Amino acid sequence: MQWRKHSAELADQCEAGDADVQVQFGKKEEGHRQALRTLRSLEDRCNRILRNMEASLTARDRVGIQDFVLLDPYTSESAFLDNLRKRFHENLIYTYIGTLLVSVNPYKDLGIYSKKQMDTYMGVNFFELPPHIYALADNVFRTMLSEFNNHFILISGESGSGKTEASKKILQFYAVSCPSTRLLNNVGDRLLLSNPVLEAFGNAKTLKNDNSSRFGKYMDIQFDYRGEAVGGHILSYLLEKSRVVHQNHGERNFHIFYQLVEGGEEDLLRWLGLERNCKNYRYLVQGDCAKVSSINDKGDWKTVRKALSVIDFSESDTEHLFAIIASVLHLGNLKFEADARGYATVKNYQELHWVSKLLGISNQVLQQGLTHRKIEAKTEEVLSPFSVEHAVYARDALAKAIYGRTFNWLVNKINESLANQDSSRKMVIGLLDIYGFEVFSVNSFEQFCINYCNEKLQQLFIQLTLKSEQEEYELEGIEDEECLRPGEATDLTFLEKMEEKIGGHPHFVTHKLADKNTRKTLERGDFRLLHYAGEVTYCVVGFLDKNNDLLYRSGKEVMQHSKNAIIKHCFPSSEPDSKKRPETVVTQFKSSLVGLTEILMSKEPWYVRCIKPNEAKQPAKFDDVLVRHQIKYLGLMEHLRVRRAGFAYRRRYEIFLQRYKALCPDTWPNWKGTPEEGVRCLIKHLGYKTDEYKFGRTKIFIRHPRTLFATEDAFQVCKHQLATRIQAKYKGWRVKEDYLRQKEAATKIENCWRGLMARKERERRAWAVKVIKKFIKGFMTRNQPACIDNSEYLAYVRQNYLTRLKENLPKTVLEMDSWLTPPPILKEVSELLQNIYIRYLVRQFVREITPQRKAQLLLKAQTSSLFKGKKESYPFSVCRPFVDTRIALEDINLKVRQTIQHEHIKYSVPVVKYDRNGFRPRLRQLIFTQEAAYLVEETKIKQRIDYSSLKGVSVSNLSDNFFILHVTCDDIKQKGDLVLQCDYLYEALTKLSVVGDKHSCVKVVQGSVRFDIQPGREGFVEFKSGQESMVYRAKNGHLMVESTRTKSR
Repeated sequence: MQWRKHSAELADQCEAGDADVQVQFGKKEEGHRQALRTLRSLEDRCNRILRNMEASLTARDRVGIQDFVLLDPYTSESAFLDNLRKRFHENLIYTYIGTLLVSVNPYKDLGIYSKKQMDTYMGVNFFELPPHIYALADNVFRTMLSEFNNHFILISGESGSGKTEASKKILQFYAVSCPSTRLLNNVGDRLLLSNPVLEAFGNAKTLKNDNSSRFGKYMDIQFDYRGEAVGGHILSYLLEKSRVVHQNHGERNFHIFYQLVEGGEEDLLRWLGLERNCKNYRYLVQGDCAKVSSINDKGDWKTVRKALSVIDFSESDTEHLFAIIASVLHLGNLKFEADARGYATVKNYQELHWVSKLLGISNQVLQQGLTHRKIEAKTEEVLSPFSVEHAVYARDALAKAIYGRTFNWLVNKINESLANQDSSRKMVIGLLDIYGFEVFSVNSFEQFCINYCNEKLQQLFIQLTLKSEQEEYELEGIEDEECLRPGEATDLTFLEKMEEKIGGHPHFVTHKLADKNTRKTLERGDFRLLHYAGEVTYCVVGFLDKNNDLLYRSGKEVMQHSKNAIIKHCFPSSEPDSKKRPETVVTQFKSSLVGLTEILMSKEPWYVRCIKPNEAKQPAKFDDVLVRHQIKYLGLMEHLRVRRAGFAYRRRYEIFLQRYKALCPDTWPNWKGTPEEGVRCLIKHLGYKTDEYKFGRTKIFIRHPRTLFATEDAFQVCKHQLATRIQAKYKGWRVKEDYLRQKEAATKIENCWRGLMARKERERRAWAVKVIKKFIKGFMTRNQPACIDNSEYLAYVRQNYLTRLKENLPKTVLEMDSWLTPPPILKEVSELLQNIYIRYLVRQFVREITPQRKAQLLLKAQTSSLFKGKKESYPFSVCRPFVDTRIALEDINLKVRQTIQHEHIKYSVPVVKYDRNGFRPRLRQLIFTQEAAYLVEETKIKQRIDYSSLKGVSVSNLSDNFFILHVTCDDIKQKGDLVLQCDYLYEALTKLSVVGDKHSCVKVVQGSVRFDIQPGREGFVEFKSGQESMVYRAKNGHLMVESTRTKSR
């Protein structure tokens, strides 16, 4: 557990007598007196801190009060505004209302977010230093660790008030301040770098904010019991997909489009078919502000690329992601024209080609999906061609669907990289950064949903902090109905239905319902709502289309043909093709908000209220009217009145008693009564003054911070001694409880399991009886014509055979003998499949043969024709590849090379030559040229054999490697036949048969071979099998060659 830093400081500065005080619960009276002395000493210290803080505030009247709770005229809105203005002009943008933080956007860098600032605020009491978002973040973190529960920080305010920046500063603080481990650094980096990625894909420039979040984001940061960040999870809400295809004047599309075009590498843009000019793309120029001086698209592009690599995006993921972004731009440039029948056709096929290439969809399929709609007519499907207007709608709907689903994939991918692999209990701090309240000159469906979300969050704020006004705000809620009604639904019929359903509500008015003066400010297609933030006029034009967000079925099916891995994931072929009307955007959004509310209600709330000082986004400019309006609708005055008129701090009885019960012997270790009674006993023992606290229905309310500080510090002093005793008691209790719980659970599980198994066994047997009966009947009638009785059996036989055949297909043609034997009904089919498969294998084999491999095979075929089935050792040579030569050219004597180089050396190999007289072995080189074979001894050519004088070659049928070259010997001076031994016998003789064209000269003989020593003299070489290989001269003068018998392969 992490202790508070100020507590340690206070304990160190206590007097020597107090520092040694130990609270002994075995000796009650003495222990109580010691605890009270410690409490009074620490209370004096806290009083000094508070006096110093108040003195500091008094000395700095010119910069206002840092906590509105200390503001004397706390009910005055003007005094509140004046204090906020003073601090803003002194660059003090943070102010407290108790534990609520008010933040005013400075629109400039104040240099207050350095590592040094983070260190200053780490582990320090919330009110000891000037207000800062780091102080709030640190207080949330330490409260989470001490109370071991979940919290969330709700960051709210108008668009452009600095909510996104506040969220990023909190994340940066946790990344630096939490205990550091390798896992934390990894998780922290990913948490931080997920922000620029989500901003690139989910933020855009609006009229009020250059980096406006166009989606809601709730991020959970998960911590273990030591306070280390171990994971995270992000939920996104209502991405403004319509911005992909349309932007109002002065606004931009999502940042990623401009970052890609402006910052993308030249090779990447060339691969994506893009040009470095945003004005060339229809989806990027509708707002007429493609370039903004305050936005650095090139720099942001580098940040996004780096972030994607850190968040574990593979190179393939990144390529597919950018291909999708580029395809949306090309899709927006796609134009249509009407043919002679008025049907839409694609006008610019070049853009269609790029969309097809980037998404991996054929041109024909893509073109058909963009110009036709699939309609089901009874039992068949027909294609209905689009008009040009419908084709444009289908194109834009497809672009929105592609981007929207890709954004969801992106969030899920980030969540995968942030996922915590440890299933043990974790504590959570949530960050809610959701779109601010928006009022434009023309407010459409998106502003309606965004402002509805703000209404719900305001209600949540009321429920959690301003309960006295809860009923009034609940009465102002607007019921959200689906835009469905009988007949043809239009935007105006939707307006009529609202007039019918809620026309009498005082916060709703339309042109039809308004009085004469109000009617002048409303168009016929407008309606006006009174929100908590003021009146907003909405234009219903486009409400139904945006709410339905309809993607034609043909467009979805086209995407299912994509080879892009992300698109395949976003448009899975397994996605159910429901004919029911899909949920509307409002219905989905409302359900999401209900889920978000449930998440927030389960956690302890903390608040950051962001205020925009002016509409022009200028530093040092404070618009009193604008700020006063925000103060009003953010409920800051109400919150201040509650804090000041009520109490600054509150804790639930259970939590307060659980934490501080050790300070009172009557409540330690277990209080038998209700939590409220226990807290009353504890307060009485601690000696709280009656004006310092009040009891509520479920909480104790403490008026002054110093009271809580004194209690907390006393607890810090005594808890160390309790740790050992608590640990021992807890371990014994836990073991006992675990044993009893496991025993009871085992009995219940055993009973339930036996019952379940018995029921399953009965069902399984009943099912098995039916199946077996049907199987036996089918087997008995298997040879009869197909009928009801045997149709399933025959189908099973066919399926079973084809399945087994699929799993046991021969790998090569040589293994075709292993082809599965078919049942009688599939004999003909099996033969047909076998022939087809043989042809397939042959074709595959032939396609894979290279020219080098072909030449090798031709040589091997020649070898096979010479020796297959004739010589024992031949099978072992098949797997050994032949080479061009066995002796490198430089290893042949230079003099020899010069002598025979005109004949072009084709092959050379080392051999052992046996003398004709005496059969003494000699190492030689055998060289084949185009014209002759040469026997070489180092620098000397011993014998030249013209191919024309080569009568034949004799080889034994055994496993030896001897061969005899028989040459024509007419002259007594000529040398006779050669007896040679070669380790590469098959390779050498094959080369000889090819180079010398002596295919028929090689003879495989048995027993002995006669050879000519010289004219009139002959010798013999006898071959036989033996226990070991040896070569020797026999007593009869013959050369004996013994070789071991090889096992046949």
